[in-house]
Amino acid sequence: MGAATLLSRVLGMVRSMVYANFMGDSAVASAFTLAFMIPNLFRRLLGEGALTAAFIPIFKKKEMQEGEAEAWRAANAVISGLIVASALITGVVMIGLTLLMSVHAFEENTRLMLSLLQIMFPYMPVICLTAVFMGMLNARGHFFMPALGAAILNVVMILSVFFLAPRFGPSLSQQIFGLAFGVLLAGLAQAAFQIPHLSKEGFRFKWLPFRNDSTVREVVAKMIPGALGVAAFQINLVLTNIIAFKVDENIVASFDYAVRLMELPQGVFGVSLATFLLPTLAGLAAEKKYPEFRQTLRQGMSYLIFINLIASLLLTLLAEPVIRLLFEHGSFDQLSTHRAASALIFLAPGLILFSFVNILARAFYALGDTKTPMMISIFCLVTNLILATLLVFKYRQAGLALANTFTAGINVALLIYALRRKLKTLDLQPLKRELFPLAFAFVAAACVSWAALKLWGSNIGHATLWLRMGEVFLPGAAGFLVYFALALWGKNSVARELLAMAARAKNKLF
Repeated sequence: MGAATLLSRVLGMVRSMVYANFMGDSAVASAFTLAFMIPNLFRRLLGEGALTAAFIPIFKKKEMQEGEAEAWRAANAVISGLIVASALITGVVMIGLTLLMSVHAFEENTRLMLSLLQIMFPYMPVICLTAVFMGMLNARGHFFMPALGAAILNVVMILSVFFLAPRFGPSLSQQIFGLAFGVLLAGLAQAAFQIPHLSKEGFRFKWLPFRNDSTVREVVAKMIPGALGVAAFQINLVLTNIIAFKVDENIVASFDYAVRLMELPQGVFGVSLATFLLPTLAGLAAEKKYPEFRQTLRQGMSYLIFINLIASLLLTLLAEPVIRLLFEHGSFDQLSTHRAASALIFLAPGLILFSFVNILARAFYALGDTKTPMMISIFCLVTNLILATLLVFKYRQAGLALANTFTAGINVALLIYALRRKLKTLDLQPLKRELFPLAFAFVAAACVSWAALKLWGSNIGHATLWLRMGEVFLPGAAGFLVYFALALWGKNSVARELLAMAARAKNKLF
């Protein structure tokens, strides 16, 4: 699953590079980014976040206790309800936007954003169905092919820049509508990709009455509080970016480029692991195997700490060189690089925290508790909104990043405290024993990477593409090798497991 997600995230990064070349961090780019965030928010609320978090444990429990036929029946009832609910929301939003734009004269950038939103909002019901399809496949033990579907989405969105955008006119404000229609096509392609794999598992869609269905009622009851629990980060992004859109026309787009960079390691390791853990933990909770539940959760946390700690370090130290290498071409200039790097420097330290929120929230959902993460998320949501509003006026992109990182830290602390009370103990002592030697490896890697970066900058520079690559990969590789070597020397269990996995893979290949 990590391999499929890595491919998807790499293609997502290519998409961001193509977008950067096409529209930079201009006002048009900010309008597109903000418009795309809103259906994505509803996707998290109704799709891959709250709905799947509530539905997968129920689906898994029915499969284990009542058999496949009842599990598929429950799935059809939930899908029938989702189709109606998402269609109603889409209809209300589309009519509301049309009426709003007909009675009020918005300024140019706001009107462009609303016009793009009109086109992209139908992406929401399509991607919600896709998320449920993927959740069902995950619950059946399939992770690679569902994760690969996101790669299809990115490919279609990339192609829209070259084949759709030029057909809408000569100016960027006209061509951007081609990207909006590309989002719709990408969502349809990702949904269609899941259907053959579900069919092989035995799923056949059948419209079922859902209003009085006990499974639907149970899913809705767990989903409503869970909507804020899983989607808190996305809600924060939308609300703070709406404020930022009014403060400065560059903030939304440049902050989004920093988020895309941070989501590469977060998606490959954090989201992949959280997606795998939900059905796994749900199965252990259903069988009341709580010692195994704690051990599996602790092992997931140890992997996240080990991998995302070095990723966080390198993204922070190499923020400007990485953004310069990936994005600084076409419409994305040197000032754009500086703006996006200022956000990444303050976002990257929160990489482990953002990933922990995903894992800990899913631990609660596996236990059938959606209310506790909801209450914590509401508190963190309000905290983030206040901080972002205070910081964005003075610090722009960096202010948004700092607010998100600080709030994620509060979120993690509260989730761990609540989960410890729920399970009586989390048994984190083995994890804590590995933190000190890992901290030593982290500091050593930071010193090596920083020294290599300074030497490269003062003696070689970044005038060509090859020099820009060296500016990123030499300090990055040096820091990673020092980190991994010292972790092995400190007998870190994850480092040893990864080395053993690499050795087994080598033996299979050769």
